[in-house]
Amino acid sequence: MSVFIIRRLMQSALVVVIMSFIVFSGVFLVGDPVEILVSDDADQEEREMMIKSMGLDKPFLVQYGIFISKAIRGDLGDSFVFQEPALLLILDRMPATMELAVVALLIAIVFGIPLGVWAGLKPESLASKSIMTGSILGFSLPTFWVGIMMILLFAVVLGWLPSTGRGDVQIILGMPISVFSWDGFSHVLMPAVNLALFKLSMVIRLARAGTREVMHQDYIKFARAKGLKEQRIILVHVLKNILIPVVTVLGLEFGGLVAFSVVTETVFAWPGMGKLLIDSIGLLDRPIIVAYLMIIVFLFVLINLLVDICYSILDPRVRLQDIKS
Repeated sequence: MSVFIIRRLMQSALVVVIMSFIVFSGVFLVGDPVEILVSDDADQEEREMMIKSMGLDKPFLVQYGIFISKAIRGDLGDSFVFQEPALLLILDRMPATMELAVVALLIAIVFGIPLGVWAGLKPESLASKSIMTGSILGFSLPTFWVGIMMILLFAVVLGWLPSTGRGDVQIILGMPISVFSWDGFSHVLMPAVNLALFKLSMVIRLARAGTREVMHQDYIKFARAKGLKEQRIILVHVLKNILIPVVTVLGLEFGGLVAFSVVTETVFAWPGMGKLLIDSIGLLDRPIIVAYLMIIVFLFVLINLLVDICYSILDPRVRLQDIKS
């Protein structure tokens, strides 16, 4: 097990280094922040002073080297606009984004797995066909359009839920959490459902496919021959085996929920990292853009590592094959 983890850690470190170069290169090539941040009546001397103060007068490789040396110490640079550490600005917005992603993931799990199992157990029923039709809609409808329609229906027409913002927050374990108050929960419900729709559809289809495959296996027939109740067979034997691919995909998709919550946060004015990223792109605030992307890369790598470990626990053959290779 230790060999498996060490090898995965080395692979993860290499991925982070490669992605840091790609991210920094991409942001370096897009636009000139001085053109946006400097005033129109500034003379050439003032422009050069601003370029030098932001460290943009150095060659690309030198800038990248400085970035790496600071990043190792946890310093991802200072925001050009806010004049504050970019990492702190993002971490200040991270609890809101993580809360939104966690609630969306819970919605996908709580509703997706039971619906998928039901559709797999009775594939020809009207309920199963309705569930699969709903999952196709979840895949097909654009997130921003669904968000706008939800605001129009539940906030404007019915007046049940607030349309924007985060609501009241409570400090729990040093982090601002809003979901434990009714005002906060009412604010997070619509954006979380909007963010969860695509993942919910994916979980339904995975659970359905896994259920249909598992139900024809010999151990299920043997369990029935032993006289086990159908409920126990489903809850123990079926769920345990379909959870392996579901855990893998959900682990990876949680990173996707965080990374691609930008659209949902923009539509619902949710004060998270995605909203900060959109504002920073408009101002070409490179340190915040790079810091955000590096945090997302690190999050993906960390989640992949945890998923690999969980997967190896659920299926020991994975780590044995890795050690042999």
